[in-house]
Amino acid sequence: MSHELKKNSNITVFYDNPNVWPEEEFLRRAQTAEKFFQSEGVEFILTPWDHSAWQKLARGLEHEPEKGRRCKLCYHFRLRNAAEYAASNGFDAFTTSLLISPYKDSRVIKNIGRGLAMKNNLKFIELDLSAVDFRKAVQFAKEQGFYRQKYCGCEYSISSSI
Repeated sequence: MSHELKKNSNITVFYDNPNVWPEEEFLRRAQTAEKFFQSEGVEFILTPWDHSAWQKLARGLEHEPEKGRRCKLCYHFRLRNAAEYAASNGFDAFTTSLLISPYKDSRVIKNIGRGLAMKNNLKFIELDLSAVDFRKAVQFAKEQGFYRQKYCGCEYSISSSI
């Protein structure tokens, strides 16, 4: 994904995953991403792990299914943080790696991204990442020896994914 974006843009990765639990999982994922993006010459911004803020957001939605209300709030929470960071740091656009996963609701993610872009005077880059791209990304991750996991990150998704 970064190769496609780098062709036409200077990019910065804003890594904000307060939904990931436990903290060791957050750090392991962050370290894998940081190592890759730094090797690609891409600036990597790691936000502090603020799981308590995410838990407040998800309270009462613990039993929602994947792609349910909890996930939609999580998408919005994380995209809002990215859009606000982009706007306050002089960027003109933002996107999300959430769009590569066939397990996420890309229609909802794109709608949220468009709304936040408008609110923050940004452009939302609507990456069109098909299942073929996801398979390529998985294969690339395996070839590179990247850490991969079997759940989205939040504690509520673990039992339904493993």
